Amino acid sequence: MFALMQSARLESLHLSVDPVTGLKAVIAIHNSQFGPALGGCRYLAYPDDESAINDAIRLAQDMSYKAVLAGLAAGGGQSVIMRAPHVESRAALFEAFGRCVEQLDGRYITAIDSGTSTADMDCIAQYTQHVTSTTAAGDPSPHAAMGVFAGIRSTASWRLGSDNLEGLRVAIQGLGKVGFALAEQLHAAGAELLVSDTDAGKVRLAMEQLGAHPIAPEALLSTPCDILAPCGLGGVLNWHSVAQLRCSAVAGCANNQLTNLQVGDQLERRGILYAPDYVINSGGLIFMALTHQGAQPEAINQQLLRISERLTGIYAHAQAEKRSPARVSDELAKKMLYGE
Repeated sequence: MFALMQSARLESLHLSVDPVTGLKAVIAIHNSQFGPALGGCRYLAYPDDESAINDAIRLAQDMSYKAVLAGLAAGGGQSVIMRAPHVESRAALFEAFGRCVEQLDGRYITAIDSGTSTADMDCIAQYTQHVTSTTAAGDPSPHAAMGVFAGIRSTASWRLGSDNLEGLRVAIQGLGKVGFALAEQLHAAGAELLVSDTDAGKVRLAMEQLGAHPIAPEALLSTPCDILAPCGLGGVLNWHSVAQLRCSAVAGCANNQLTNLQVGDQLERRGILYAPDYVINSGGLIFMALTHQGAQPEAINQQLLRISERLTGIYAHAQAEKRSPARVSDELAKKMLYGE
């Protein structure tokens, strides 16, 4: 575990249990030199403790990269709560987690993430002020989708020569809160949507409301499209899956899309433009950080618009050096964090 922490340059790792509620939680603080570590709280079923810890550490690192590249006065952190088959009281579970967050004295600010809701954040807020994405603060999902949409337009402009999305075939993998909100914006811009999700109800809703074409989850990656938008959980891009891709670019809202940087190199060799996930999907973090700091909506929207500028700069840098955008963005983040 210590080797993993050192490899990721993690500041601290906190493990908490509460036998009364069944809470088993991990809080990873990656970097806090520019402000308190901010990152979501996932509530998912994990096969084992190691998987939960690995997920928290890798996501915390991504949050640090995301925050520093966005110029936020925040660091990177992440928490995961291991979801059990049965919980007596969900509210009591998240209240117990709120007490864990409070013990860190503001070093970590938690927020909504996969498997959690604003109602869960409200429960946490009963025991700590170091939480955002509450009912009062607002759900960051629409802002995350706005940032990804802006990033897709700049990606289309760089790779396909125009930011006009009308008629463009966009394949969306995952129709969660952010994925569906992104689909709505793409539909409004005239894009043709190909969608997949393990929840048939979400696919049906996208068909009815957005005229989307359903694709079986196992077939989506090999389906011809202009842009692939991974919007589910991470790790979708590996050696095997990238070999199947039939798209011009990958630009989506999922975290940790690449299993490793070598996969980014593989995308580059295949001529597929990759939008680094922690750059294009930073809209949610921007909203959470600035809302928690009391910023006005206009200031938040201005920050969201800069996602396109950051992506374009990374694409230009990568093209000039004939390297993958994934490596360029990683090195830029490390330079800003560590002076490397």
